Amino acid sequence: MYSVTVRDHIMVAHSFRGEVFGPAQGLHGATFVVDATFRRRELDEDNIVVDIGLATRELKAVLAGLDYRNLDEDPDFAGVNTSTEFLAGVIADRLVERLDARARGLDGIAVTLHESHVAWAGHERDL
Repeated sequence: MYSVTVRDHIMVAHSFRGEVFGPAQGLHGATFVVDATFRRRELDEDNIVVDIGLATRELKAVLAGLDYRNLDEDPDFAGVNTSTEFLAGVIADRLVERLDARARGLDGIAVTLHESHVAWAGHERDL
């Protein structure tokens, strides 16, 4: 399996419901380093997985909809705990929607959100 990974970051505010979240139940900020990895079993006719410039632009476009936002106020997330894992899935889904016609042949995508140098979460999706 071949892969290409691009990276960007976002800053969000949000809160969680549920005792499991302890002090994170209150409104707090989070800065995530976001890695998007595109996978392909075989390289395409140009010997690439995906154009890195395209992948970078599309990741930036997807993240622009989340960056500097209070996710508690976003109607898309009403009543949802926007955990790191959940956000990784949202970003992966939005990337797939944006890349669908221009990245035919991809076999998978993985999005990882790094909360810090010691903790991260992600979502992997077969295409």
